[in-house]
Amino acid sequence: MNDRHNINRLLEIMARLRDPEGGCPWDLEQNFRSIAPYTVEEAHEVADAIERGDLDDLKDELGDLLFQVVFHARMAEEQGAFAFAEVVAAISDKMERRHPHVFGDAVVGDARSQTVNWEQIKAAERAEKGETDDSLLAGVSRGLPALRRSVKLQKRAARVGFDWPAVDPVFDKIIEELDELGAAVAADDTDGIEEELGDLLFAVTNLARKLEVDPGSALRRSNIKFERRFRAMEMLAAGSRQALAELDADALEDLYRQAKVETA
Repeated sequence: MNDRHNINRLLEIMARLRDPEGGCPWDLEQNFRSIAPYTVEEAHEVADAIERGDLDDLKDELGDLLFQVVFHARMAEEQGAFAFAEVVAAISDKMERRHPHVFGDAVVGDARSQTVNWEQIKAAERAEKGETDDSLLAGVSRGLPALRRSVKLQKRAARVGFDWPAVDPVFDKIIEELDELGAAVAADDTDGIEEELGDLLFAVTNLARKLEVDPGSALRRSNIKFERRFRAMEMLAAGSRQALAELDADALEDLYRQAKVETA
């Protein structure tokens, strides 16, 4: 393999950046906590590139995400905890262990069976580590984005039948939660508003799951659509030498309708 494409080149670059003698001052100041937000941000950038179907950008964003892994591994190596090679070994071992139907003699009939098997293996791994939480919800990380975590919690509960039998009752639940939110707003109950809004979002997430739609992806699409339409509004207003801030609600709504037509 050409050295330019070798992972060792990236590892050497990272080592240089963290070298106390001649390294980068900013990189040297960082620690796991300070870098963690960038790691999350880069993962979202990867998702955004996928959503936009931009494979060139995806290549760059995957590189940025890989750099985050290398950064964390380098800091760990400096502390004598582990190195990048051990990260690679750990994930390789895990993938082989969790796919016994591919790398072993186990037989799995379909993707659903594989998911069940995967979770059973994960539960066994947690037990081997001495973790005592034997709840069906064990292992659903609290560090996940809230929408993603709600889906995982609901899927876990559904394994024992705690789930809506069809989509229609979920619509009813959404209406119920919306009414409860309205009551909290009418009562000017700050804590109640937050709680009921959370219940409403949880119910909507449940609907997304039942419809087999990823709520995070759906929201990203809506964000992109809104941004596209709002930018079109700004262009329409500028073309008429108007400032959005000076328009009333009706005029803004008219512009938005125009923007919807122009960006359809």
